[in-house]
Amino acid sequence: MSIGRCAGTSCGGKISSDYILYRVLGGIFLFLATVFTGLATPAMAQTYTFNSVQVEGNQRIETSTIVARTGIARGEKVTAGQLNDAYKRILDSGVFGSVELTPRGSTLLITVEEHPTINKISFEGNKRIKDETLEGVVSSQSRRVFTPEQAEKDASEISKVYSSQGRVAATVVPRIIRRSNNRVDLVFEIAEGTTIEIERVSFVGNRVYSDRRLRRILASKQAGLLRTFIRSDTFIADRVEFDKQLLRDFYLSRGYIDFRVNSANVEFTRERDAFFLVMDVQEGQQFSFGKISTVSEIKGVEAPRYNDVLKIKPGVIYSPSLVENSIARQERLALRDGVDFLRVEPRITRNDRDLTLDVEFALVKGPRVFVERIDIEGNTTTLDRVIRQQFTSVEGDPLNPREIRESAERIRALGFFKESSVETREGTTPDRVIVDVDVEEQPTGSLNLGGSFSAADGFGVAIGLKEENFLGRGQRLGLQISTAQDSKSYVLGFGEPHLLGRNLAFNVDLGLSTRNSSFASYDTSRRFFNPSLAFKLGELSTLQVRYGWNNTEMLTRTNIATGAVITSEIAQGKRSSSSLGLTYSYDSRLGGLNPNSGVLFEVGLDAAGLGGDNEFIKTAAKAIAQTKVLHEEVTLRASFEVGALSWRSNTSSRTIDRFILGSEVIRGFEPAGIGPRDLSGGQDDAIGGNYFAAARFEAEFPLGLPEELGIRGGLFYDVGNLWDLKNVNTAGGNIVGADGSLRHVVGFSVLWTTAFGPLRFNFTKALKKETFDKEQSFDLTIQARF
Repeated sequence: MSIGRCAGTSCGGKISSDYILYRVLGGIFLFLATVFTGLATPAMAQTYTFNSVQVEGNQRIETSTIVARTGIARGEKVTAGQLNDAYKRILDSGVFGSVELTPRGSTLLITVEEHPTINKISFEGNKRIKDETLEGVVSSQSRRVFTPEQAEKDASEISKVYSSQGRVAATVVPRIIRRSNNRVDLVFEIAEGTTIEIERVSFVGNRVYSDRRLRRILASKQAGLLRTFIRSDTFIADRVEFDKQLLRDFYLSRGYIDFRVNSANVEFTRERDAFFLVMDVQEGQQFSFGKISTVSEIKGVEAPRYNDVLKIKPGVIYSPSLVENSIARQERLALRDGVDFLRVEPRITRNDRDLTLDVEFALVKGPRVFVERIDIEGNTTTLDRVIRQQFTSVEGDPLNPREIRESAERIRALGFFKESSVETREGTTPDRVIVDVDVEEQPTGSLNLGGSFSAADGFGVAIGLKEENFLGRGQRLGLQISTAQDSKSYVLGFGEPHLLGRNLAFNVDLGLSTRNSSFASYDTSRRFFNPSLAFKLGELSTLQVRYGWNNTEMLTRTNIATGAVITSEIAQGKRSSSSLGLTYSYDSRLGGLNPNSGVLFEVGLDAAGLGGDNEFIKTAAKAIAQTKVLHEEVTLRASFEVGALSWRSNTSSRTIDRFILGSEVIRGFEPAGIGPRDLSGGQDDAIGGNYFAAARFEAEFPLGLPEELGIRGGLFYDVGNLWDLKNVNTAGGNIVGADGSLRHVVGFSVLWTTAFGPLRFNFTKALKKETFDKEQSFDLTIQARF
């Protein structure tokens, strides 16, 4: 049978078996040939060659710009991968919502859909934060291309602004409103929500200090009764990080060098309307200073001389700030000795057995680097010299990195700038640096409205206008007006902190005051002019030199009778005094070796007689010592105060020239409630005394009440005396108490820290007094600003 004679699928009306076998074998052969051919020969990649490029859908973007972005040249072969790269480049330009590349023979068709442009941006639902503030947060701008990605980022930034104010539940949704010509209005719909407070702040792992003590350190506070007026109880995530640093600084300054915050967990309450803040801490052991020594690695620099300027001693609780202060002392000594580039390296050896840290101060030679110049930017109002005055280094001086850091702190402490930074960079040569100071100014003027109440002056209103950076010169200019019920004063003050470019503070106060006191049978009028100069004698001591001109007068009160002494003093009329004075003060309460204790000592002297009507020498001294005990829960304070007046004029002194004690000196009595009195004519006039002495002892402690109430308790014991009427015209008077006697008072205080100011309630009992004294068993003092 010939296969070739049977055409088609049949032969004689039947399918040939030979034909079927032939077809099966042929198919198998063809399949195997195809497989082996594919294995032997690699597949050819598809390529394109375009002689022209067409763009469709573009309205604002030029065709040539889109074609250039593809990177495809006409007539060149292009692979599929290169086409995909071209697609990505066009899409990544950020101006198109969609891109499509379609090969059509020798023509490449690019179809695009442009993003719309933003017609305007608006905010809806924001009441707590102004539009101007939110506009500074978003990056989207009018007449710029709108992209959904950028709108979502802007919404996230707005949410962060609300979170920083404690509104963590705030939601921001960006929406668009279509306009003509492919434009849209971008609207941020804001649901501000409510502030979420911190219901409770607690600690885990603290054994030395109680939760109550640690809570006083944190910037975050628990919600209290006055939560409407207090924003520190609002939860702010960034503030928690700041709280961690405050805790570290607190423990490190008290010798707990291994302290760390393991975690700070924030959890919603069950009602999800407040937070619980729980801080897990590890205190470690408290270390003290061990051996303190100084070694010199610089030829000609004697270590003992530098060791003598150190104040820290073995046994003192370790504090990094004390080490820093010691380094600063030694570097300042080097500058005085003319030793340039001296650096102090503290080398600390840890002794775990006795819990001490040996500190060796090594005097080494630092790199020879000089200050090329100081560049200041950002100060539109403040003069350059005000900022330069905070530097002790000038152009050409050896670089002292520590001094640069201290200068940066002084610039921030001015309070003139919202932001400030001090950085160094390499100058024209490697051995020179340029100090860059970048500041952002803020308003420095203020208007203060205050209300006050005291038993001496009654209710009153105080208005204060103050400018701390007058004309950008760093000078203080202020006007204080006080209109209490029985006391009025008007004071104009001016201050220059760097007189003649030196660390010399000049202040002058000019004013007048009148007083219609409820405890006296006379009124007073006073005009004064008081300039002064103050400068530091040491790290903790200052000296003030002053001149005082005062014109005072005692006036008769309407329908008020007076005794013989007051009557004679009113008859003297106006009297003036011209005096020179000085005051020395030493205060270690903030900058001393022990952060929990310190002393204040102050002594002053005024001598009048350089013109004027009065001639006298008046001295006063005060000493205060305080410390914290029982893990800083209880504050103990002791105060001692004395004063003496030596009258030298031919005329007698007046009551307003002598000392009159109020409740700030001895509690438990009315103002002028103790001391010599004139009972003549049926009157009861307090006439003061030439000498006084007082001692006050008090303790402040928690009462066990929830700390968010801000209420603490106190116990005190006061003892004092006011006596002597030498050089006083007592003719016709019925004088009692001239020889003086000690008064003893005990009392209990309730101290309440409120959002409006501190309130103090004193409940007292005089253990010893005179029959003519004016006792006051209750006293309330309020000081508020709003």
